[in-house]
Amino acid sequence: MSEKITAETRTEFGKGAARRIRRDNKIPAVIYGHGNDPIHLTLPGHATMMALKHLGANALLELDVDGGTQLALTKQVQVDPIRRVIEHIDFVAVVKGEKVTVQVPVHIIGEAGPDTLVVTDTTEIELEAEATHIPEFIEVSIAGLAAGTQIHASDLTLPSGSTLLLDADTLIVNITEQISAAALESELEEAEAEAGIEREESDEAAAAAPAEGEAASTEE
Repeated sequence: MSEKITAETRTEFGKGAARRIRRDNKIPAVIYGHGNDPIHLTLPGHATMMALKHLGANALLELDVDGGTQLALTKQVQVDPIRRVIEHIDFVAVVKGEKVTVQVPVHIIGEAGPDTLVVTDTTEIELEAEATHIPEFIEVSIAGLAAGTQIHASDLTLPSGSTLLLDADTLIVNITEQISAAALESELEEAEAEAGIEREESDEAAAAAPAEGEAASTEE
């Protein structure tokens, strides 16, 4: 799946040129790959931002450049940390049918069984897929799964044409038994005791305890 964007080639470079481009609500970009010289472009700001938002991290754009068409896979997007606007995009040139290596996010769906804790050990997996059929994400259902269940890379369901490049034994999701606050406190105390750590008496406990000699004087 790709979206068409009309791009313009650019011959001005440097920070000053980039600032002028961004002032015009456009985005500077470059396409690498296939042994060709880098192609420096200017992209329409709003249309490009919406395309990336719609297609996700591995967005594939069909760029119309000087009357020709180039498929470009998004590899790096630089975003201003304060204004949250796109400052620059790096693409890799691809052709239909070509296979590429990509990182695809894992999406957890459903709710595990009662009294469980779901830990996501791997949030992205590495795949090889056709450039025009890159999955936006891989779904992992944990609906009703009990404590003690583990989901590994080999258990994932991949789209047709995709190949897992991650070790098959890589842990994706680990479902454990939910620990109570009391049990957690007990484990913490045991660990501290083993490490020789003495806890300081809390203000509440100190206030509740009788002062030294108080009990004896009361009995007298």
